[in-house]
Formats: sequence, structure tokens, C-alpha cells
Amino acid sequence: MSIKVALVTGGSKGIGFGIAEALLKDGYNVAITSRTINAANTAAEKLVEYGDVLAIEADVKDFKSQQDAINLIIEKWGQLDVLIANAGVGHFAPIDELTVESWNDIIDTNLTGVFYSIRASVEEIKKNRGTIITISSLAGTNFFAGGSAYNASKFGLTGFTQSVMLDLRKYGVKVSTIMPGSVASHFNEHNPNAEDDAWKIQPEDMGKLVVDLLAMPARTLPSKVEIRPTTPKG
Repeated sequence: MSIKVALVTGGSKGIGFGIAEALLKDGYNVAITSRTINAANTAAEKLVEYGDVLAIEADVKDFKSQQDAINLIIEKWGQLDVLIANAGVGHFAPIDELTVESWNDIIDTNLTGVFYSIRASVEEIKKNRGTIITISSLAGTNFFAGGSAYNASKFGLTGFTQSVMLDLRKYGVKVSTIMPGSVASHFNEHNPNAEDDAWKIQPEDMGKLVVDLLAMPARTLPSKVEIRPTTPKG
């Protein structure tokens, strides 16, 4: 049996990096993408001790970029079994201050970008009765002030993923979305710190969850998973 291959978008840091590391430790070959090849290569240099990793420069907002990434993966390993659609951004402002540019960046990355990633990879995933996992957010079911664009992207992503799940299950393809709460990551220009370690979900926790989902019996599909810190801040 060939080694399974996974693609993690936005895999150079944070949640994506934690998932890529967990998959490599579990025996997968893993491709990671970042908007710059330098960031992808830097992450790959840290990950290579755990297995075979491919660094790719790709922007989820560019459909051709996603197609090119899939082509590189097929050229290297001949297959794609798992897509982790993780890349995302966040801008937060009340609606009377939210810029058109911020709105477009969030929707184009968090929602349209996931569509591009799935559309570019779906035929390869179908060939192997593989798995697609999107990284949504608890903000995809809980709205908050200042989060109109982010809420819209994550509410949309959650619904989009569940519809894709219904489209693809007839092919034996599993589709799930993970909806995390507060994660110690670089999201929204944050730098993880000791305070984060005390209460937030860690990237390696997300990685373990992904590995556990992939290990579920073929007959069982956890289609939507909420995950939050055990103890709230403070």
C-alpha cells in the first residue's frame, strides 16, 4: 500500500503547521503551501525530520495557483488523499469602519479560497476515496460585534462544507469541518505567548484531532466538530 499524501494550505505556521507535523508523524507525505516560498521552505526545514514534506508557494485566492499546487503534488507522489483547507485571515472592525478591501480579503481567502482548494483537488481526492477537512471556527455559528466579515466567511464556510459533504459522500469521500475556539496561533498578527499556553488550544491539539478524524472507521463520518478551550480565559 502506498503512503498516503496530504495537502495542508497555509501550512507554514500556526494551526496549519501543527496539522502538518502531526500528519508527518503519523506516516503521511505532506505538502504545505504558503503565499511565499520562503515561508514554506522555512517551515519545511523544520518539518523534514518527521517525514517527506513538499513546500509550495500558492495563494488560495488564485484558482490557477491551487491547480498548480495539485499538479506539483501529483508529479512528486502520484496521488492526493487528504486536503486540509486551513488557510485563513481575519480583520475585525464595526461595519461603519470595515473597508471594502478587508471585506474582500476575508471572503476571498476564507470562503472562495476554500472553494478553489477543493475544486482544484476534488477529482484526485475522489480517485482515492479520500478526505477533505476544512478549518472553520466557532465564529461560524456564534456572531459577535466587529466580526461581520469574519462571521460571514466562517458561517459561509461551515454551510459550504456541509453541502460539499453531501455532494461527495456518494463517492466514498469524507468531508468534515473543524470549528475551533481560541487557538494559540499567529492568526490576526498575534504572537503566541506564555499566557496562550495556559488556556488556549494549541496547534498540536488541532493536529491530533485531524489525525484522529482520519483514523475513524470508514463507516463513520464526523461531519462537523466543535472544539474549544477546556477552561475559559481567566
